[in-house]
Amino acid sequence: MIFGCQNATNKKDNDSHQNHSTEVSSSAKKTVSPHKYAMALVNDAHIHIDYSSPSVRGRIIFGGLLAYGEVWQSGAHNATWLETNKDLLLDGNLLKAGKYGFFTIPNKEKWTIILNKNWEQHGKDDYDEEADVLRFDVLPEISEDITEQLVYRVQRTSNEAGTISLSWEKITVSFPFSIAN
Repeated sequence: MIFGCQNATNKKDNDSHQNHSTEVSSSAKKTVSPHKYAMALVNDAHIHIDYSSPSVRGRIIFGGLLAYGEVWQSGAHNATWLETNKDLLLDGNLLKAGKYGFFTIPNKEKWTIILNKNWEQHGKDDYDEEADVLRFDVLPEISEDITEQLVYRVQRTSNEAGTISLSWEKITVSFPFSIAN
């Protein structure tokens, strides 16, 4: 299956490409953790996140189902991945154009965001810290409201920058990015 932004084009304010988040299903059977993606075009940088979206279903997720201090593939099934066609700056560090596994280490006080060379793996089974290309910490935002299903967002904030976020259960983590010149 091949996906492109033209599958989810949305015209708004004369932009030909906006922020997108959608569910993709390869069969008629409803899955517990559907395949989804989020993407945005910032200037001419295309940022795409591909993931499987599990639901809370009454469980305690962080500090329960997912132990604090352990690497998580930041989705269900296969590892979540992020792809960019342009070099980006994340937390003051250069991320070269390419495709990366997107992992996190959840903790109560801070989360570690990890981008890893190995983007094509099941869960975290083959995760190898030696293949990390970038790691940085972010502070989680805690809400009283529950986000039932894991959702990623890629949002343009200016012609040269944006934010990436993930929300699930009562937690949202987000971080800014900018296009490297």
